[in-house]
Amino acid sequence: MLGKSVEQKQAQTDIFRPLLASFIDMEHNLIKLGERLDWKDLEKSFSEFYSKTGTPSKPVRLMAGLLMLKQMFNLSDEVVVENWKQNPYYQYFTGEIYFQLNLPCDASDLVHFRKRIGEEGALKILKMSIYLHQDKVKKATEVLVDTTVEEKNITFPTDTKLAVKIIKKCHKIAENEGITLRQNYKRVLKKELIKCRFAHHPKRIKEGRKAMKKVKVIAGRLVRDIDRKVQKTGSKIFVEYKKLFTKVLSQKKTDKNKIYSLHEPQTACIAKGKSHKAYEFGAKIGFATLPGSNVIVGVAHFQGNPHDSQTLVATLESAENLTGKTFKRAIVDRGYRGQNKVGETMIIIPNPKKDKKLSPYQKLKKRAQCRSRAAIEPIISHVKFDCRMAKNYLKGEIGDKINAILAAAAFNFRKALNEIISWLKIYIQFYMKINLSQQNINSNFIFSTLKVGC
Repeated sequence: MLGKSVEQKQAQTDIFRPLLASFIDMEHNLIKLGERLDWKDLEKSFSEFYSKTGTPSKPVRLMAGLLMLKQMFNLSDEVVVENWKQNPYYQYFTGEIYFQLNLPCDASDLVHFRKRIGEEGALKILKMSIYLHQDKVKKATEVLVDTTVEEKNITFPTDTKLAVKIIKKCHKIAENEGITLRQNYKRVLKKELIKCRFAHHPKRIKEGRKAMKKVKVIAGRLVRDIDRKVQKTGSKIFVEYKKLFTKVLSQKKTDKNKIYSLHEPQTACIAKGKSHKAYEFGAKIGFATLPGSNVIVGVAHFQGNPHDSQTLVATLESAENLTGKTFKRAIVDRGYRGQNKVGETMIIIPNPKKDKKLSPYQKLKKRAQCRSRAAIEPIISHVKFDCRMAKNYLKGEIGDKINAILAAAAFNFRKALNEIISWLKIYIQFYMKINLSQQNINSNFIFSTLKVGC
């Protein structure tokens, strides 16, 4: 059952608890942002995710506000809950009237809330963040498109490391199911791993490779041993694990769609051509932003490692669904070659051979458009390192989607915060200038009257 939030404007005073509005700065940028958001519409749209019976839940504004604060300020679930208790501005932003001394919820409640709303709910939050910049969206006719990698929170994968994890998992399954292994190989594994550690040494390469092969053999023996003994008991708990472990142990260097993590098997290896990091392990994300205003208007998630040209249609569809308009032009880099038009949207891509046929004016115009595309690169960097997309800690493919969408929404919210700050600075400077000019007029008037009196 959906719990209702209390209206802040119609709050009754309580002599035993201090009102937040009585001691915080109501001109604070976070307060102004909260006033601009349509919380009632968000609560109405999220009501479909709740049952009509049962105990009332936490208010939607509280849970959605905590998610926004978490992404905007790059905090974990535990830290944002702790900071909420200490920060009165966080409390007012999430709909509280009085200063609270207790935690708003458990950190795990945010996990359940993300599962409840899913990708659809995250898109509604992103749409609300785009609505804050509605004037800029209406004027825009072009959109910038690019892809990036959302890295998963996994270690750098190697065959030996995956084999060791399979061995430990087999030990755990055998312990839980009460299975007696023919041999657990714990002492042997310890010696072989020491040999693997020094495999990079020129004189110990052969010994190290032999030890790596032995570790994979041990993992295969344990998988087969558990499979035989589980079949006798009739349990089906090992069926899914067996498929995963067998695929990991049988995959080779040149195979496609390899598994790089046992707990995140959907993780893909993506080469982006970076000198400092040759490969990144995660999912590919497509972004669409507006040139000039830098508002993110489209986010698309892609499993595996598709070519950039294959991601363009889904990214533009996302921008069209979120903004409700079709853009005339999409500016991309040469990684999208092969695409000239998507629906009614013209694709502008650098092409030196074809550009020779253009007139000098057309060349200058296209050059300016292609140069403006570079603005999306720092935007992606800010989304990654300021809005919690540099490393994705959410589980599964749905976690990749939700984290990318909420990170894009957080970037738009941060942009709105900065605009509020800039307008406040302009207002303060203008007000100070008026006061100073009035003081000068008054001082000149007093000085002139004193002269006349003398």
